[in-house]
Amino acid sequence: MAITLIVGALAVVFDTTIVSVALNDLARELDAPLATIQWVSTGYLLAVFVTIPLAGWAQSRLGGRYLWIAALVVFLLGSVLSALAWNAPSLIAFRVVQGGAGGMMMPLMATLLMRAAQGRNIGKVMAIITVPTALGPILGPVLGGLILHLADWRWLFFVNIPFCVIGAWLAWRNLPDDRPAPDRPRARLDTVGLLLLCPGFAALVHGLSQVEGSAGFATAKVLVPLVGGLVLVGGFTAWALTRTTAALVNVRLFRHRAVASSATLLLLGGISLYGSMMLLPLYFQQVRGEDALGAGLLLIPQGVGALLARGLAGTYTDRIGPRGVAFAAFALVAAATVPFAFVTADTSEALLMAALFVRGIALGAAMIAPMGAAYVGLEHGEIPDASIITRVAQQLGGAVGIAVLAVILQHSTGGAHTPGALADGFGTAFWWSVALTAVAVPLCLLLPSLPEPAASDDAATAEAAAEA
Repeated sequence: MAITLIVGALAVVFDTTIVSVALNDLARELDAPLATIQWVSTGYLLAVFVTIPLAGWAQSRLGGRYLWIAALVVFLLGSVLSALAWNAPSLIAFRVVQGGAGGMMMPLMATLLMRAAQGRNIGKVMAIITVPTALGPILGPVLGGLILHLADWRWLFFVNIPFCVIGAWLAWRNLPDDRPAPDRPRARLDTVGLLLLCPGFAALVHGLSQVEGSAGFATAKVLVPLVGGLVLVGGFTAWALTRTTAALVNVRLFRHRAVASSATLLLLGGISLYGSMMLLPLYFQQVRGEDALGAGLLLIPQGVGALLARGLAGTYTDRIGPRGVAFAAFALVAAATVPFAFVTADTSEALLMAALFVRGIALGAAMIAPMGAAYVGLEHGEIPDASIITRVAQQLGGAVGIAVLAVILQHSTGGAHTPGALADGFGTAFWWSVALTAVAVPLCLLLPSLPEPAASDDAATAEAAAEA
């Protein structure tokens, strides 16, 4: 099951990281300004946020197996259409199709594996779930650079076809048929919650994506969607707390300290991960003069470190609990980012790559521990909502991290024209990254100290038998 889900998930992860290094090329090939072509990424991200909250309801209607296959088919369709796009607006529209399918798949992957594990070995399960997240930063930028160097930009999307086809075939063979019984009452869609939460998340992400220039957050195009998004999300929270039947997302799970602390840490972890992934390639390109492929190759040590950390972090999360692992991991992320705060135009690449390797190990553990902690003490039926909450927290943290650090970088490098002056500006932005990561360290103490099963084995076995 793990291999089956990883193959399909890699299509989503690679697609995001491959396209992120190709925006300049797409703007040139499609004869569109960068302000327009950036919607190739922003539109995808908005679609992901719209559909993530729908994953739990859709799974209850179709079952995990058929929802996974359907999402892969839609993602395949969006990939082929994106490759055949004739201009920027058509490419943006087809990327939205991809994002809609991708938003379903990532929380569904966590739900299926956690249910199969029945509350045991949570750390190892999280190590499996985060494999695609580790492979994406390693291979995505390099693969994107190679495709643009050797072939047409359309192959950025054609490359998804084998992952989708093989992933769907493996899912048909290996995933259990968990469709709800015909005589069971069908889950009803929380329409009011849908109209509040999904546009609310989309507005928040859209507002954060518009942060640029010296004005930063103090512009109408940023403040209006941010305030509107907060109002809609607040309205959904009030609505969900008054519901006697299932809301689109069970916000009552935040009463569990494990869920609330895990979501907070994943938000901060998303800021550290995605914010730095914006800063690092820009530093190598603008200060060191690397091209897209060169910057991607220099980032490989961080991805390798994150990949290697998974097994060890999962084992220790199960052995000593997520609290100790998360505390050490976030502290090490902050420490390993400090060398970048002192960067110059001539800083040794060997030193920076060594720091990236250590930072990758720490980031891998920093993602696994709080993700696993979110499921501690939950009932079987609460797992899908926990998967949605953790995925939204991490993605929203990424949007916040990119927006905040982009504004800081803009202010720090304004008027800088020499590599030395640019390096000083990047150093300031990296100091902010260190500070934002350090905030998470004491919050790790709120996580559970010892591993516990998400539900008793007897209860999980009884429910599995009832479903069968």
